[in-house]
Amino acid sequence: MTIRVMLVDDQALLRTGFRMVLAAQPDMDVVAEAGDGVEALEVLRKTKVDVILMDVRMPHLDGVEATRRICEGGQKDGAPKVLILTTFDLDEYAFSALKAGASGFMLKDVPPGELLAAIRAVESGDAVVAPSTTRRLLDRFTPMLPTTSAEPKRPELERLTEREREVLLLVAQGLSNGEIAARLVLSEATVKTHVGRILTKLSLRDRVQAVVLAYETGLVRAGGAGAGA
Repeated sequence: MTIRVMLVDDQALLRTGFRMVLAAQPDMDVVAEAGDGVEALEVLRKTKVDVILMDVRMPHLDGVEATRRICEGGQKDGAPKVLILTTFDLDEYAFSALKAGASGFMLKDVPPGELLAAIRAVESGDAVVAPSTTRRLLDRFTPMLPTTSAEPKRPELERLTEREREVLLLVAQGLSNGEIAARLVLSEATVKTHVGRILTKLSLRDRVQAVVLAYETGLVRAGGAGAGA
């Protein structure tokens, strides 16, 4: 199946560059472009899209608010996944976009192979975009969030089994399914099943949202350590 991609960036030259990279792939098709968030939302009303490459700093409506409006439907079937494009590794806009529902973020100068792999991973439903840069971003900005209690804010966390909580902690530390499998001496398929159950129980869109939740509830503290460590 062809992955339908939308490019949202106020710099036409950058959109052209990304379009050329994606056009060379037999399994990808750039079906739409937009120069800002307002235009993106309008285009999405009439165009079916699987993955959106979204700039964050744009006029009229930035990528954070556009992402929030796109993702506010939660896990609605057919909702496009959003990959944030940012110039800076530690960008507060990218952090806000993750909280708004983005499935991850990539630097604009990312090697083409990594960008293509991220698009395919997100579209496949695995949503494995949880690179070390995402963890560093959370480490940087989570301490700035207001905290009202040291206790988890989400009662759904109590529904997780001990193993699921263990897997969630490792996901929040940026480990891939393969790395978690090796750490816990499980098969990768079993880990994937655990991750799927975690997302379902917590009503989360993907594992990046699980990382954000783990930080916000104190399950994981800045630096990647578990709250009990």
